[in-house]
Amino acid sequence: MALVAPTRLISRVMYALKHRPPELGPIEAATQRLHAALDRLSDSLDRRRETERHQEALQAQLHALGNDRARLAAELDATRAEAAQVAEASREIGRRLDVAMTTIRDVLATHGG
Repeated sequence: MALVAPTRLISRVMYALKHRPPELGPIEAATQRLHAALDRLSDSLDRRRETERHQEALQAQLHALGNDRARLAAELDATRAEAAQVAEASREIGRRLDVAMTTIRDVLATHGG
């Protein structure tokens, strides 16, 4: 820590003494404390309101995500049902092709082809 010249130190002390707040009586001191407390309360209420706005925004997002999830689940169920129908149709086509090929082979074998 640098040493301050004595004249400069005295100058600083004198400045601080001249510019210090005046002595307050008990009423004025209590009034100042009350104002400070009210300022802190106001700040606290502002933070609380901001928190509530943030929570409301998060709840809206959560609701939207829930709706999206429900819609996507319904679409997935529909797609699975369509895939099951396509798979069943594919099996039926394969079965019919096997029957047709067997019939054609039998006809060719019967008629010497």
